[in-house]
Amino acid sequence: MIEIAISLAVIAFAMVAIIGVLPIGMNTQKDNREETIINQDAVLLMEAICSGARGLDYLTNYVVAITNWVTLCDPSGHPSLATDVYGYTYTESSCNGTPLDPPFPLTNGLRIVGLLSTPKYLLPPGGGWGNTSYLSNRVVAYVRSLSGSASEKAPQDNKDAQDFAFSYRVTAEVVPCWTNYIDPSWIQSPADLAVAKNLQANLHDVRLLFRWPLRSRGQLGTGSQSYRTLVGGRLAQINDIGYPLFFFEARNYTNAP
Repeated sequence: MIEIAISLAVIAFAMVAIIGVLPIGMNTQKDNREETIINQDAVLLMEAICSGARGLDYLTNYVVAITNWVTLCDPSGHPSLATDVYGYTYTESSCNGTPLDPPFPLTNGLRIVGLLSTPKYLLPPGGGWGNTSYLSNRVVAYVRSLSGSASEKAPQDNKDAQDFAFSYRVTAEVVPCWTNYIDPSWIQSPADLAVAKNLQANLHDVRLLFRWPLRSRGQLGTGSQSYRTLVGGRLAQINDIGYPLFFFEARNYTNAP
């Protein structure tokens, strides 16, 4: 009987240790799964932006909403007007809560990629840094994962299944290749100044910042990852029913003014 009691005590001690480690293992497995999904989705979204894709209509099944905070800044970088908030979903579009006229819902991949490629800073025609006002854009997309369980993917239209799907938030930033061409040493050399301006016009830094998981009330979890790349070619602007969209043209280059 004594041997049996000792054996039970040893087994109980081992079971307590195993049960204590089990939640850690499950959380690690969950974290690895989420990071794998983010890595796969990041490759697809980055490729869509860098290649200037104008199709990919299936993105409408996964990009739930896009929000752009637009702020007019003075030459010193300080906001000179209140921020305008543009919101886009599959069924609605608005500015500061007022519906856009004409409406601009996310009904195709062209609009989704075009909005995600919006430059972080927009200068007026012929403007240059340090001597003019500019628009600052902060573009954020709310996405239901493109990878992962097949039961969550289109044509799944069950609201409960969609709510339980893994979702995340991605902030897209497109900025020109940084060159300090307002520095006096650049300005004194017209050739160097022309090189700097053309670099900024034809080489861009693209960054996608992912935050996850995105919960039902909009709260974000602790997961985060950033992806960056350089894209050569001009960033072209087109108008879709009067609204600006932007696309990279990797094989086309422009001469900066």
